[in-house]
Amino acid sequence: MAETTVVHLLRHGEVHNPGGILYGRLPGYHLSETGHLMAETVAKAVGGRDIVALYSSPLERALETAAPLADKLGLDIVQDDRLVEAGNLLEGRVSGQGLALLRDLRNYRYFWNPLRPSWGEAYPAIVARMRSIIDVARPAARGHEAVLVSHQLPIWAIRMAGEGRRLWHDPRRRQCALASLTTFTFDGDRLISIGYSEPAGSLQTGPSIPGA
Repeated sequence: MAETTVVHLLRHGEVHNPGGILYGRLPGYHLSETGHLMAETVAKAVGGRDIVALYSSPLERALETAAPLADKLGLDIVQDDRLVEAGNLLEGRVSGQGLALLRDLRNYRYFWNPLRPSWGEAYPAIVARMRSIIDVARPAARGHEAVLVSHQLPIWAIRMAGEGRRLWHDPRRRQCALASLTTFTFDGDRLISIGYSEPAGSLQTGPSIPGA
């Protein structure tokens, strides 16, 4: 009989970002005090599960989110570039929940094709790399569970692909809160369900910046 394997995609916790910057892949953005509390809360919530593998994006906020879980489970964090934030040509600019980007006429040259999207890494490319790392984690944790710490858009894109939905979307409608878990359950190599939970939901302080 096929074995059940569970792969959790964990979005990082809240980041210290008082300037409202769309930080994307920029270095130097760390978890806020609340973000560290979110990471601890997730570790307590899932630390008793049968998790045998832990992977993370190499960005600081992801590694800091993975750290409490690694300590609780006694696991090493495997860094993998396939879990990194989506590429974005607008990173480093003030976002203001997206409104500041739209008000700046200099940015309009990036908005010609929202279906791709023209301002960043193509949706199919994001899905391909996320599917690739899941295909590594699944056999590594076969019959058990794995956690992959990543970012909002990569997690949302692979969820949409897994559910057979179109990839282009309104970023404001993503169901992928800070420190949330998007859970893929496999029967052997066959995806049988996708779930979602927010173990640190009570710590949310407001809407997060898309692309963070």
